[in-house]
Amino acid sequence: MASDKPHMNLAIIGHVDHGKSTLVGRLLYETGNVPEHVIEEYKKEAEEKGKGTFQFAWVMDSLAEERERGVTIDIAHKKFDTDKYYFTIVDCPGHRDFVKNMITGASQADAAVLVVDGSEGIMAQTKEHVFLAKTLGINELIVAVNKMDNVDWNEDDYNKIEAEVDKLLKMVGFKPGEVQYVPISALEGGNIAEESENTPWYDGPTLLEELDDLSRPESPVDLPLRVPIQDVYSISGIGTVPVGRVETGEIRPSDKVTFNPSQKSGEVKSVEMHHEEVPKAGPGDNIGFNVRGIGKDEIRRGDVCGHSDNPPTIVDEFKAQIVVLQHPSAITAGYTPVFHAHTSQVACTITNIDKKMDPKSGEVKEENPDFIKAGDSAVVTVKPQRPMVLEKVKEIPQLGRFAIRDMGQTIAAGMCIDLTPRE
Repeated sequence: MASDKPHMNLAIIGHVDHGKSTLVGRLLYETGNVPEHVIEEYKKEAEEKGKGTFQFAWVMDSLAEERERGVTIDIAHKKFDTDKYYFTIVDCPGHRDFVKNMITGASQADAAVLVVDGSEGIMAQTKEHVFLAKTLGINELIVAVNKMDNVDWNEDDYNKIEAEVDKLLKMVGFKPGEVQYVPISALEGGNIAEESENTPWYDGPTLLEELDDLSRPESPVDLPLRVPIQDVYSISGIGTVPVGRVETGEIRPSDKVTFNPSQKSGEVKSVEMHHEEVPKAGPGDNIGFNVRGIGKDEIRRGDVCGHSDNPPTIVDEFKAQIVVLQHPSAITAGYTPVFHAHTSQVACTITNIDKKMDPKSGEVKEENPDFIKAGDSAVVTVKPQRPMVLEKVKEIPQLGRFAIRDMGQTIAAGMCIDLTPRE
């Protein structure tokens, strides 16, 4: 079973045409996670089209295309395992989806592979993704310099790109030791599962070895219990059954729990997963649990459950670091969009823009600016319009991130860096 291995969420980031899809297809293929029948189909098609010598490149392209269109390979196949880990790919076609995926918590990425085209180098989206990855808490990065076959596996070209990317990463705040580089061809497969004969000048690990070398994120089992509630059911003969995903900590029958911001407490009678009672549940588990002493209408989606001796924090106001992704004009103090954090959606007012940061360096560009606009990173003070639960990202990262939406789009993404709890 793949799931006996430690699990990692892996984001594949980088500029739009630099070969992310092909790389994902290749990783799935090399680890035996592309169903055989899919490969057979392509093989047959290749022969019919007179590409008799089943060209792997062609299959990879078809796979990539399938994935773009989401045809044969559904989300269940975006998982693969290496000797050491079981990976789920948080795929990032455009950076807006990337941010949404990153923030919805389920796909909090533990590490990322930045794909850079060996013939093109850094492009606009490369910068943006790198900055977002850092802001959203990804600390481990592997840089895959792709399409090396397009530059005849030239060592000088590779070194030039490595130097260029290194400079960018340092500006954003990645430390030199946190980043590994590898020259690859997703299309031909060089240095992914096997060493390439074309790179006698490179003696580092292959991409799959790099992935095995990632250090495991600390399991949030040791953090306080936090279960954002998705729904609450009343089941006859059983009682009130909240449903949600355990983000941190562990929950067991007979635990005393508190739901905030509703401020209701009760005792856990049983915990169910996939319709079976379990003795305990932990991070990543989707559960239903029966709670004694709470009526169905007393708690709701957006509440967070925690142990009564360490209940979820209800914030009065908080400071956040945000990245503005898009906004038709400018954001000024007084702006009240909707903050989406875990399962809650709460209108919050940005009461002050404390400082504007330089997204390229992370340095403070301006104190108390009048406004911020798309592309800016800033520290802001925020006042929720009604009670909401949020935690400091340094303390419980899973409950410290959010997306800001308005006018039907994600305006910004961010994290809570400090807060004043409600009295």
